[in-house]
Amino acid sequence: MFEKTGRSMCLLSFRDDQPNELKGLLIPQSVKNAPKKRSTFVKSISLVFSIVLPVMALGLFVLVGVSGYGLMTSMNQVASPSVTIVNPLTFNKVELPYGQQSALSQGSFFAQARDAFIDDSQTFIEIDLDTKLLRYFKEGVLVYSFVIEGLGEEGSWWDAPSGLYKVDKKNDHNFSTVAQAYFPWTITFEGNYMIHGWPEYPDKSAVPSTFAGGGVRINNEDAKNLYEAVTPGIPVLIHQAPTEPDQFVYEPTVPNIATEHYLIADLSNGAILAASDLDVAVPIASLTKLMTAVVTAEKLDLDSRVQVTSPNFVQSLIPRLADRSSVSMYSLLQLLLVESSNEAAEVIANEYGREAFIAEMNTKASQIGLLSTKFSDPSGLSAENQSSLGDLYRLSDYIYKNRKFIFDITADGEMSTVQGMNEFEGLQNFNQVDDVDSFLGGKVGETTAAGQTSISLHKIKLQGSDRTVVIILLGSSSRGDDVRALIQFVEERFKH
Repeated sequence: MFEKTGRSMCLLSFRDDQPNELKGLLIPQSVKNAPKKRSTFVKSISLVFSIVLPVMALGLFVLVGVSGYGLMTSMNQVASPSVTIVNPLTFNKVELPYGQQSALSQGSFFAQARDAFIDDSQTFIEIDLDTKLLRYFKEGVLVYSFVIEGLGEEGSWWDAPSGLYKVDKKNDHNFSTVAQAYFPWTITFEGNYMIHGWPEYPDKSAVPSTFAGGGVRINNEDAKNLYEAVTPGIPVLIHQAPTEPDQFVYEPTVPNIATEHYLIADLSNGAILAASDLDVAVPIASLTKLMTAVVTAEKLDLDSRVQVTSPNFVQSLIPRLADRSSVSMYSLLQLLLVESSNEAAEVIANEYGREAFIAEMNTKASQIGLLSTKFSDPSGLSAENQSSLGDLYRLSDYIYKNRKFIFDITADGEMSTVQGMNEFEGLQNFNQVDDVDSFLGGKVGETTAAGQTSISLHKIKLQGSDRTVVIILLGSSSRGDDVRALIQFVEERFKH
């Protein structure tokens, strides 16, 4: 599998969270004080992991594969690590950019990655969200260790999951129009993730300790020291342990329903309550916009304003951008999710670079294990935007646990923490289901190729417990009736 290069090779596998040496990919030795031939020092990380995403009741398993990191230094400059996912069955490799890496939620895996950075004399930031510690290493030597005093709201776009990122930019006095506060000594990575000091309002008063805006918060003195030490491009390594599994148990069964592709599942523990074939890929219409929203939140600055050039090759049911010269990115996200604006989808994508944005959508799909999913545009108009019930469940689960604010917007059109950010009055929410009061958010779509499609979240009381369930429909001819029928079935089947 590898050509001989004069370098010894070993594989670190983290099965059951315990490292074992196997033949395979490499963690090379450090070049520091090394002879021309290889010694036993570690130079760069090559971490191999296999992620199995269970969808519990029907025995659905997805192998995401292996992720490898190669780190190099040249004249004290940090080179971009190469990140590779390998299917453990086919051994096909796909290079990925920095981003979320679920394996780093495992303690020993994260520790091994951090130690490899240190052994290679790397300059990097380590953030351990479990111990609430942030540490800064310069050329492998610990320089600062700070206590994390606050974190952004869970599920917001500021909430950084376990992964490998890199510093994008710095701003010593950053104002957020969403939070309506100034963030001192801000270090930004991966678009919207931040490290910063204690925020203050425009009147110079400090925000309260319960303030949920922003990202990783440390005290102002620590933030200033870190700000002055850090340069753009250095890696940021984040660890947060996975949540404890939910023990609520269902007995799955399938009701009689006309729609060919349907699923209803518990988002808290992954149990499927009823479903058809989970792996068949079909057109999904505007459900595509959920991935558009994810990439927007993770790659673009939601506080920014963008110039509007309304695309003439798409139309929206309610056109709102033709007479505007600029609009906030957050308001575009509202239009995208609430009124399913195709214009908003294209303006967002063009701000990043349309083809590059679509590539990011497909990259994110690979990162979170959507193996039957393909995106060809940001709006969902093309029949080539395809996915399966199983993949859409995993996308819903990712949004619910990592970017819940997206579903919150689809539920009521705005977020309770936003002040003065809604630039459009009278938005019509296309996502709500008539005669259903359990709706918590979701997205609908409809094209000739896809029929009626829907992802909707509902709070239902089952066996005396409030459960959050997701209903997914593809190719429906009567979306509202199907949603109501599935809710009624589950309530009757699992109420006792």
